[in-house]
Amino acid sequence: MILKKKLEIPLLEFSDLYPDLISVSAAVETYGIETYISEINWREYSYQPEVTIFAGYTQNEILLKYRVNENYILARYAHINSPVYKDSCVEFFISSGNGFYYNFEFSCIGTSYAGYGKQRGNRILIDEELVSKIRTYSTLGNKTIETRETEKPWELTVAIPLILFNEEEYRVPLKHSFRANFYKCGDDLPVPHYLSWNPIDADSPDFHRPESFGEVNFI
Repeated sequence: MILKKKLEIPLLEFSDLYPDLISVSAAVETYGIETYISEINWREYSYQPEVTIFAGYTQNEILLKYRVNENYILARYAHINSPVYKDSCVEFFISSGNGFYYNFEFSCIGTSYAGYGKQRGNRILIDEELVSKIRTYSTLGNKTIETRETEKPWELTVAIPLILFNEEEYRVPLKHSFRANFYKCGDDLPVPHYLSWNPIDADSPDFHRPESFGEVNFI
């Protein structure tokens, strides 16, 4: 039986409705919940970057900060909804338990991808205009990067607006329980890898496994 981890994401208070991401980065690390993306699910992909995630939320946004220490970085994709999973990528999948789930994927320079649906083969891309409302800030900047070695960790701060979600329960998350998983991947990196927060029960790499999501509550 696959372990189901639990995470309680705290409400953070800011003076602004949409605080700048430098302030968000500091606040979510200081007052948010900290956890790790450290599960190696497939032996043939045993490389394990160090990945810490900090999470919080406001009345308007889900706030995530990823800190990644890996041997190589890559960021070829700069357009919304391009295949950022091929770059140095972090991801957040979430479901309210209604059979549908959202997948948010971000390259190390903050390029965003967002989809919605019931399963891998039935994803609906969220409109680019809506996805553009996701705010990102990367310590690597926002310009494309060819594959290169690195010794320094990079950080990505993300603010996902609650108005992006179709269902009411996401817009008032305090009153509901969710299933979710966090990921780190990089298909086109010199050493591909597929890490998760909650373990995944699958024979080959597949993040689209809602049955392997952990429990997430907004408190």
